[in-house]
Amino acid sequence: MATERAELAKLCRSRNWSKAIRVLDKLLAESCSIQDVCNRAFCYSQLELHKHVVKDCDKALQLDPNLLQAYILKGNALSSLGRKEESLLTWEKGYEIAVHESTDLKQLLELEELVSSSKPSIKEDLIKPITIKEDTKTVISESQSIDTITKTVIVEEPTGDNLVKQELSPVDINKKEGNKGVTITIKKKKGDDEDEESIKFDRKMFVTNLSSNNKTKSISLDLRLSRGIAQVNEGNYNQAISVFDQILKETPSYPEALIGRGTAYAFQRELDNAIADFTKAIQANPSAGEAWKRRGQAKAALGDFTAAIEDLTKALVYEPNSPDVLHERGIVNFKFKDFNSAVEDLSSCVKRDKKNSSAHTYLGLSLSAIGEYQRAEVEHLLAIKFDQSFLDSWAHLAQLYLDLANSEKAFQYLDKVLQVDARFAKAYHLRGLLYHGLGQHRTAIKDLSVALTIESSNIECLYLRASCYHAIGEYKSAAKDYDAVLDLELDSVDKFVLQCLAFYQKEIALYTASKVNFEFSQFNIDDDIDPLFKEYWCKRQHPKYVCEKVYRQPPLRISLKAGKINKQEFKFTKHQISLLQTADSIGRKIQYNCPGFLHNKRQYRMAGLAAIEIAQKVSKHWRVLRNAKKNGKPIKKKDKLSLTSQNRGGPTCSTTGGSTSASGSGSSSVYSSVEERGVSVHSLTWKDVYAIAVKWRQVSEPCDPVVWINKLSEEFNAGFGSHTPMMLGQAKVVRYYPNYERMLDRAKSIILNTKYVNNAEDRLIDLSGKLDMVKSASSCSDLYKLVGENFWVGTTCDSLAYEGKKLEGTRITTQKIDKIGYDFAIRTPCTPSRWDEYDEEMAFAWEALCEAYSGDLFASHDLSMLTSVKDSILRLTYYWYNFMPLSRGTSAVGYTVLLGLFLAANMEVTNEIPPGVQADWEAILSPTADRFVDKVKEWLYSSMRMSRGWKDHADVAAVFNTMGSVVAALSSYGN
Repeated sequence: MATERAELAKLCRSRNWSKAIRVLDKLLAESCSIQDVCNRAFCYSQLELHKHVVKDCDKALQLDPNLLQAYILKGNALSSLGRKEESLLTWEKGYEIAVHESTDLKQLLELEELVSSSKPSIKEDLIKPITIKEDTKTVISESQSIDTITKTVIVEEPTGDNLVKQELSPVDINKKEGNKGVTITIKKKKGDDEDEESIKFDRKMFVTNLSSNNKTKSISLDLRLSRGIAQVNEGNYNQAISVFDQILKETPSYPEALIGRGTAYAFQRELDNAIADFTKAIQANPSAGEAWKRRGQAKAALGDFTAAIEDLTKALVYEPNSPDVLHERGIVNFKFKDFNSAVEDLSSCVKRDKKNSSAHTYLGLSLSAIGEYQRAEVEHLLAIKFDQSFLDSWAHLAQLYLDLANSEKAFQYLDKVLQVDARFAKAYHLRGLLYHGLGQHRTAIKDLSVALTIESSNIECLYLRASCYHAIGEYKSAAKDYDAVLDLELDSVDKFVLQCLAFYQKEIALYTASKVNFEFSQFNIDDDIDPLFKEYWCKRQHPKYVCEKVYRQPPLRISLKAGKINKQEFKFTKHQISLLQTADSIGRKIQYNCPGFLHNKRQYRMAGLAAIEIAQKVSKHWRVLRNAKKNGKPIKKKDKLSLTSQNRGGPTCSTTGGSTSASGSGSSSVYSSVEERGVSVHSLTWKDVYAIAVKWRQVSEPCDPVVWINKLSEEFNAGFGSHTPMMLGQAKVVRYYPNYERMLDRAKSIILNTKYVNNAEDRLIDLSGKLDMVKSASSCSDLYKLVGENFWVGTTCDSLAYEGKKLEGTRITTQKIDKIGYDFAIRTPCTPSRWDEYDEEMAFAWEALCEAYSGDLFASHDLSMLTSVKDSILRLTYYWYNFMPLSRGTSAVGYTVLLGLFLAANMEVTNEIPPGVQADWEAILSPTADRFVDKVKEWLYSSMRMSRGWKDHADVAAVFNTMGSVVAALSSYGN
């Protein structure tokens, strides 16, 4: 110890502050002395590393709140950082202590002079106008945001499905006017409370203050070190590396030079070399917290999050509670999707560094991921409060509101950020995304186009604009944007997925364009598009194999010959407008009033028109059945009346109807003749009914792969099915996590009943000896620990068609994701055998409904007399939801058909679905159809009224008889 003290004194006399700090680091690692902490702060002050001064002074004041030297040094550092008001407050606090408690007159007088001399300059600073630097750069990604000043280098590497973007602190050189010294400044992320550290070298010092050769050598070393840092600051990385090479040739283990060269390597994306240098610096000085921190950053940039966190944790050993390191580790934890640890680190960071906007932003993102939405909102608002020019804070707050489907607040903050910076592309992208989610595709295109004038290669904007053009029938523009997406050079897995989707979507756009002027029945993705293509489209897989095996659509010029929508399609008559208004009113009843579900008016119109068309066809079918019964001539299903012009469900669906006409009256005449003669007609099947809604759903949002699963490739035999997560790792899925507790209870009850679970290979795992532990499990992680591996349990549905038979329902799955969390989800396998069982069950439920309404209750005006009909509709809906026969859209299609069937029975649903209720989840959670009926009728039946108003409208199939007219009807909202 005495030897080290002697060495420390020698180094201070020779002004070798860097080595003095290393000695103090070693001493403090052995025992934390207040005086040594202050000594290190003094050494840092000599090197003008002001942020480190503040940290050491804060540490000293925690140990001794009356330490006047710490107040003096901290105030000086804060003043040098430009934080005049904070420096004055620090000195005033020290002065107050000195007046009442100190006997050190020298320090009291020094504090008095500092306080008195600083007040005029504070006053002057307060009247200076606030300006925003023009050279502020902003880098945004889906998962993070960083706002920096001057040069910023983002190192991007893919890891799994996510792009990792890691920023290594940019540096710049600032030559002060009127001063013959040079200040080297290392800039930190904007939003840090202390946003820069400086090393000032006074040229006069080398002439007048030093005389010995050793002193000159030490200063020469520091001077060359400063030159290397300056080269890094100016972006001259090769020159910087050359300078550091010379230093290291003379002093191979000089830590500061190794850290400097490692930083230069990092900026050149030579991360392996950077890590090697940081490692050597650590070997030379194991207590060099800066080296641990920077190596952690570099490892994070390579996607090695576990090792990065280990290094940053080690840095905290040598810099306990350092806000800077806590901030860095919090960001890495966020990228590692360890959101709970991120919240812990970032919360600790903002307690010590209250004005760190970046930390508040990442804390908001992490809280949002774990479902703490109100706290997330508060953190984003604090980030904005402390730095209104930090654009990413605004963007992430707007994204939070968008995720929660609070469109009003999302618009509010997007408008505000565009007032701060009218060329902030991310804000236009988010607003375009919001308009798209609200069904206002034309308005979305305007914002996305503005974003693309700012960032022409923004793949998210290009893809979203292409999908908007696609939806409104502007296929030429859509194809152009899809091609632009395909031509981009990509740097992440997420973007590659969009590129794959662009390939599939362009093919669908070309197919749709070729059908625009044909009857809507000719649009038939399920039968016309190759099953393998649909399989890969649904799974978002690489299209290379598809290109080799599947017939491609004709080129754009050929498809567009028949694919240009006539502008006349967008000019509606009064009768058509009245029909659209009624459809909007009916369709809005499909809305889920739950977080995450935007109010999409385009989807309302889709659902309303589909429901009316279903009602028109089903009511005619029921009338035929009724008349056949009255005439005593039962319908023979083997005889069919094929009228393809009314076959809106496609070739697989043989609905009865008549020839189309402008007035929509053609079909009724065919039905009249059938009814009068009592001849045999083809019976309307359950699939015919649902196929009407499916087709409307396919057109309403063409970028959603909505297809019948049994129309996919041979993968159907392997059990292709839906996957709906409630939790992904530690992230709570905003739409579906509200069902977590009920689904967990359902899983527990199944295990307690069956006494086993199935593992990933479908082998049974006996849990009969662990049932008490199952009962006490409070989370999916508790259940996983009991089982010891990934597992699933299956719900069942009681059959209506066969008493005592159990149908396979939904699988509740638990899968471990690395070490940080679990995928807790519902999955629905659709094997051929399961399909056949549900097909039979749906047919039975459909025939029971037809029998209930076409009997003595036909055309009843008394709601109380129609209970059996209402219950039958709900039972059919129950089996549809548990069936899950579509790749997407099962929920919307199911409720749309429900509305249409009630209309067909002259019953109108007048209220929306209650807040917090998701009808499809109610069905999945109900073991029997009757249980589902009991749950839903509590809120549904009371909102119903007898209504025949929909019958005043012309036949939907006749009014919108072509593909072009359907697209026009869905795309005219708000025009």
